[in-house]
Formats: sequence, structure tokens, C-alpha cells
Amino acid sequence: MTAAKTTILVSTEADDLVAHELFGQLDDVEVLGYDPTSKELDDVQKGADIFVPPYRGTNRPMALMDQLANLKMVQITAAGTDEWVNEVPEGVVLAGARGAHAGPVSEWVLSAILAQLRHWPTLVRYQDKSTWAHRKFDADTLRGKRVLIVGAGSIGKATARLLDAFGAKSTLVASTARSGVHGAAELPDLIGGHQVVVITAPLNDATLNLVDKDFLAAMDDGALLVNAGRGRIVDTDALVGELRTGRIRAALDVTEPEPLPEDHPLWNCTGVIISPHSARTVPGTNALCYAVAVDQVRTFLAGETPSNAAARPV
Repeated sequence: MTAAKTTILVSTEADDLVAHELFGQLDDVEVLGYDPTSKELDDVQKGADIFVPPYRGTNRPMALMDQLANLKMVQITAAGTDEWVNEVPEGVVLAGARGAHAGPVSEWVLSAILAQLRHWPTLVRYQDKSTWAHRKFDADTLRGKRVLIVGAGSIGKATARLLDAFGAKSTLVASTARSGVHGAAELPDLIGGHQVVVITAPLNDATLNLVDKDFLAAMDDGALLVNAGRGRIVDTDALVGELRTGRIRAALDVTEPEPLPEDHPLWNCTGVIISPHSARTVPGTNALCYAVAVDQVRTFLAGETPSNAAARPV
């Protein structure tokens, strides 16, 4: 008797079509398509073993999990699993796509730092007024800057490599110390003396509101905060307070809340540039995410724990 194939539920949206081909290369697997905007799955879809949310708007079909009676694994394309970890049923493996975003996000971090140091937001404002802004402000250089990177995973390490090419010196911090990386306990003593602070850490109990009033106060005058991690790692009210003084600047790809309401005070802080959680969104990132996802599923199907499996709440 032939064993039943493992069925994987994959979105049929344009960005997810590459996943059908990649998952289809796994042995003894059947890929089932679904519409992530639908409210109801058909009987065949409801029997799926593995659920893969879409690349864009990952959280949209979260409620569909309640209809999956045979669910054994949820594989998302985001690096962080914090938004899913409390929603996935007990006993179901949850894995992310950590590692796929290192190139695009580290590139965004570098561009954000250079944009602020070279005052591109200011230049664009002058351009909008048809003003030749020669010597109206002082630009800065990345060379020689000390950069504190909070989060020493794939994105943090890729960022450090890019910064090194520009002559900057990086200090990496992770939850626990290891060779070349400081531990979280050392962080309070490391903040001062760095002209740029980059957040690439995941959101968890230890990093929630990590960048609070005291953290921001410890940053050097004129320093730049760059958040490419999660919005809730930074205390938004405290950041707005510091930005209003003009003492520090910021570049944010993530905010709390998201999306940022049009009347939020962050919009009126001239020392900040904001992108709409789009640091990873460049051509080809969806394929990178799904390549990692396939490896995670392959490991799961082999009876092993995927490397990106989320730690579940106790």
C-alpha cells in the first residue's frame, strides 16, 4: 500500500508561485494552492499537513489554521516568528525564514545610515523648493564611525560586513556572548561611544521596549538609531521625545504601531526617515525566502527539528 503524500498548502498569489515549484521538488509531497484572502477552505485544503502563509501580508490568512485538522507545521516567510508563536496550535511546529533576508535588509540598513549621514532628506526638501543648498549644512562620513549592532544573527553579521567595507567599526551584541560578540548583559556599557546604533534583534520578552528612555539617553549626542528589527523593540514615545529635542536622529523600517497612523507624531519629527516595513522587499527576496522554507520543511519531513523552529511559550 502506497503511503499518503504530505500535503502542503501554499498561496496562489503571484509572489508565491515560485514556492509551488520549489516545494514540488520535495519527495512524497503534494502542493495544494489556496487563496489567502478567502475565509473558507475546501475539504481537500482542510486536510493539509503543512500551512505556508503568503509572502506579502503574511498574517492575513492566520485564521485559516482553525480549519486545518491535520496541521503539523506552519512555515512562514518572515524572519521573525513573534507574531505567530502564540497563535499556532500547541504541538504544531512553527518555523521562519531566518537567513533569507540578510542581503536585502543589511543593504537597507547601509542605505539608511548613508542617507542620514549625507542628509539626503534635507537635500530633497531643498530640491522641492528649487534651492541650490551648497554649504547650507554639514554632511558626515561613515568612515571611522563606530556602529553598535544589537542582534548578531544573519542580518546583523551581514550589516557588519558591509560597514567594514566602508571603513566603519562594528560592535556586535547578542543574547549570549561568543567569540567576537558581546552578551546582552554588557549592552548598557556599550551604548555610549557609538555614533550609530542598529537594531536587528528579534522581538521577544528580553527585547520588548529594549530601546527605552534610558537606552536613548545613553546614546551619544548626534547619534543615529536605525531599527530594522521590530517596532516594539523601541519605545516609540521615548523616541519621539528624543527626536523632538534634535539630540539624535533615527531611520526606521519598523514602527509601533504599524501601519503608522497619519496623525502619529513620528511623522512630524524632522530627524527621522521612515520606510513602511519594506527593507526586505526587493526583487527575488520571495524566492530566497521560499528556498529557506523548503529546507526547513525538508528537515521536518526527515523527522528532525528545523533550524528556524520557534521556541514555544512555556
